[in-house]
This record gives sequence, structure tokens and C-alpha cells, in this order.
Amino acid sequence: MIVAENLGKTYRSGGRPLPVLAGIDLTIDAEGIVAIVGPSGTGKTTLLGLLAGLDEPTTGRVLLAGEDIFALTEDERAGFRARNVGFVFQTFHLLPTLTALENVRVPLELLGRDRPADHLTRARTLLERVGLADRLDHYPAQLSGGEQQRVALARAFANRPRILFADEPTGNLDARTGATVVELMEELNREARTTLVLVTHDRELAGRAHRVLELGPGGVVSDTAGATTP
Repeated sequence: MIVAENLGKTYRSGGRPLPVLAGIDLTIDAEGIVAIVGPSGTGKTTLLGLLAGLDEPTTGRVLLAGEDIFALTEDERAGFRARNVGFVFQTFHLLPTLTALENVRVPLELLGRDRPADHLTRARTLLERVGLADRLDHYPAQLSGGEQQRVALARAFANRPRILFADEPTGNLDARTGATVVELMEELNREARTTLVLVTHDRELAGRAHRVLELGPGGVVSDTAGATTP
């Protein structure tokens, strides 16, 4: 489902090159759950952004579901992500002027596959699935952090993505709330048969993945099986 070949990223800092990642070769099977871990500054979020096509590599290429995403224009990549990819972020990224229901409807309306009535049904069903049936008309400011992340989860699965990228999905949550969010993410992932790639500092969360990639300076320093199997 995901293939990276000789993937690398170098930034400029003070007029000098600052290599962050180099020579990453990686294959992630469909429906797998892969955790990316490692110390701060080793390029975990950079790698996630490259795999998702949010950032362009200095070297190499990425294939998502067989599509060479950096052979596409920026608009074509955005369209590809809208059809195939979901995202969950540490800071939720909900639109503050929209209700929970409206936030979940956004990717469906942008995609434009179904009728507006179907968008509404899909959004309601997902919010009910994550336990927010009584929060449909609440704005983000009226929701707790855990509730906001559950809205973000529902939104991420709205367009039935083939691939889900999650960047520190429990980073702003307490342990109990984070565990609830992780369980929901795993359940939705199994039901949707989605390939999940997540960045986390939480070793317990990483251990629940099928596979754990540990980054060190410049690249992958270990690639091991997690506690669970696909």
C-alpha cells in the first residue's frame, strides 16, 4: 500500500544544508498498523509528511496505492489525498466555526461523491460510532480535548480512506482519554480495513502496532514486529 524508495529530506538552516532523513527504503502492506517512534528531532513527523505527500522529498519517491505521488502536480496530490487518505493530528485541527457534525461533513462535501443527504447520514453515523451522538451540534470550544479528538477521528474516516496517517494522536490527552481514543481508532481501522501509519512517543501505543519503526539520526535504526499481528 505504501512504498518509499531512497527517500530523503534536507532543509536549509543559516544558509547551510541540514539533512533530516536519508536513504529511507520502506514497504508497508495493506491493512497494516505501523508505528514510527524515536527521539525528538529524528524526523518522525517529517517522514510522515513525506509519506502522505504533504511535503516534497529532496531525494527518492513515494508510491501510495501504486500512485507515484510526487509525479503528480500539487493539485493532483490534493485530489488523491481527498479520495484515499485520512489524517489525525495531535492538535485536532477542527474548524472552530463549524459544529462537530459540520466538521465531519467537510471532507465528504469536498469530495462530492454522494448526495448531501448521504453526507449527513455518514457524518451522523460516525459521530454516533465514536460516542458523540449527543454532541452533534456542539462547536469545538464546547468540547473536551478527548471529544475533539473523537470528532477528528470521525472526520478522518468520513471519506473511507485506504490509508490513515496519525501524528501523535494521543499527545494532548490524558492517559485514560488517550486509551479510549486509541481503542476507537483501532476499531474503526479494523472495520474500514485501512492501512494505519502513526507517529508516537507513547511506547505502549507503539506496542499495539503490527510493526514498529524506530528512527535515529538520519534514518531507520530498527524495524521490528509489534505486539499484535495483522
